[in-house]
Amino acid sequence: MQLTLSYLERLARQAGEILRAGYDKEHQVGYKGVIDLVTEVDHQSEAFLLGEVQRDFPGHHIFSEESGVIYGSDEHVWYIDPLDGTVNYAHNIPIFCVSIAYAARKHDASSRSADTSTSLSTSLRLGAVYDPMRDEMFLAERGKGAFLNGRRLQVSPATELQRSLLVTGFPYSAWNTPQDNFANFAKFGKLTQGVRRLGSAALDLCYVAAGRFDGYWEMSLNAWDVAAGGLICEEAGARVTDVKGGADYISPPQSIIACAPGIHTQMLEELKGP
Repeated sequence: MQLTLSYLERLARQAGEILRAGYDKEHQVGYKGVIDLVTEVDHQSEAFLLGEVQRDFPGHHIFSEESGVIYGSDEHVWYIDPLDGTVNYAHNIPIFCVSIAYAARKHDASSRSADTSTSLSTSLRLGAVYDPMRDEMFLAERGKGAFLNGRRLQVSPATELQRSLLVTGFPYSAWNTPQDNFANFAKFGKLTQGVRRLGSAALDLCYVAAGRFDGYWEMSLNAWDVAAGGLICEEAGARVTDVKGGADYISPPQSIIACAPGIHTQMLEELKGP
């Protein structure tokens, strides 16, 4: 089996059909945290995706939201979010997606570690994010550009915060963590045309790639939230870093800025401020 972008696209579309089939129905809702939901459809989508990847590429390492880590070769790493936007989905809000990314790196015995997420941002090779409600397929391959339903994507040309529209999200632990992001939300709300909160990090990133938003930031995430969308943003010309300006937005403790290059420095400065 050849690992190609079209392979990821097929998986994302089929998982998206699972989400679409279950949408607007009564769900079995569980809680991983006080406000961190999971539904039976999350599990159905994940079971399909893991089954396909493990059958076709046995021995690959997989990070998946519901199952956690499936250990394998650290030369081949998958980041799978079977349903990004579960809270929206459970409330019948049609803003959610499937997110799949693949990363490859050369094996270096001297740097082998149990944490295979380390420094993998630059090793991301393939990314697919599918919104089944709008039938929007966002795709990217390292060095070959980013596309939405076959149309090449280009990040916005924004150079001024005051004329920018931003998007962000908040951690599930926002009610009891100092990294709740509310102060940043208020700050950027006063410096820009506005700040939106859609409830799906992967779609937030894809919307930046498509020029719908000028920038996105978030303070507390997981690798499967941002791997595919981050690559899609990079390939669309966005500047993608952690909130300190570092290149690695995959490794914990995770944070991310993805934005038009012309406002990246301004966003960094505001996030560093008091």
